[in-house]
Amino acid sequence: MSRGGGKGPSLKDKLDGNELDLSLSDLNEVPVRELAALPKATILDLSCNNLISLPSDFCSLMHLVKLDLSKNRLQQLPLDFGRLVNLQHLDLLNNRLVTLPVSFAQLKNLKWLDLKDNPLDPVLAKVAGDCLDEKQCKQAAVKVLQHMKAIQSEQDRQRQRKLQAEREMEKKREAEQRAKEAQERELRKREKAEEKERRRREYDAQKAAKQEVEKKTKKETVQTRKPASSSRPPQPPRHKHSWSRSVLRVLLFVLLCVLCTLAACKLTELQRQPLCISVNTLYEDVLAALQNHKTLQNMLQQNSQQ
Repeated sequence: MSRGGGKGPSLKDKLDGNELDLSLSDLNEVPVRELAALPKATILDLSCNNLISLPSDFCSLMHLVKLDLSKNRLQQLPLDFGRLVNLQHLDLLNNRLVTLPVSFAQLKNLKWLDLKDNPLDPVLAKVAGDCLDEKQCKQAAVKVLQHMKAIQSEQDRQRQRKLQAEREMEKKREAEQRAKEAQERELRKREKAEEKERRRREYDAQKAAKQEVEKKTKKETVQTRKPASSSRPPQPPRHKHSWSRSVLRVLLFVLLCVLCTLAACKLTELQRQPLCISVNTLYEDVLAALQNHKTLQNMLQQNSQQ
């Protein structure tokens, strides 16, 4: 048996039927491993020792039916104390317990409980009441179990609400993330469209500028060629000039012929010929007409002077 952490006689020597009495043994810790090797010890008395806490593996002693931990210095029980599902009788008199673990509600077979002389939470102390007789201790077991079940249910509801809130928060974050991704996709799409529109405008501007330069170059080329062509003196139509010269030659030829005929008819012996007579008559008529015309001009001139 462990005493103050040391080793002593075997626990098996202390076993009396199904009851193992380790009270008044000055124990600082529970010899869980040795107790686990004695599954027949369903009644365990650890009262009047120096136990401050129970190790977590103490809850593996699921064969325990009656447990006496009174008159120790226990400040708390293990969180999984509810694993001792076969426990029916529990004595925690005169310890330093303030609360009980929520798993205490799982002790469904608990029929007897004593929590006197502990600095219990006021609510828990009121629920537990006094354990002055068998009836009160049994009522304490029932009421404390109900109280712990209510606490467990409330904690379960709070845990469910917390999980629900976390799930909703996760959904909200996922929705926000999806919205953000959709917004980023829309932004990229809009930027791509704007970039495409900008490139299209640049292309149109370059095309218009190129057309303007080509138009200006063409205009300058036309203006450059026009003065060169206009600086030349106009050339009269060659066919018109040739026709005028031909008419002039014909007129000169006709005039020459007339003069020659007139000279022949006046100065040669041909003046008695019928043709020459007609020519001479026509010549004299023309001269008379010219003289009359000159006389008429003189008369008109004199009248105008008067």
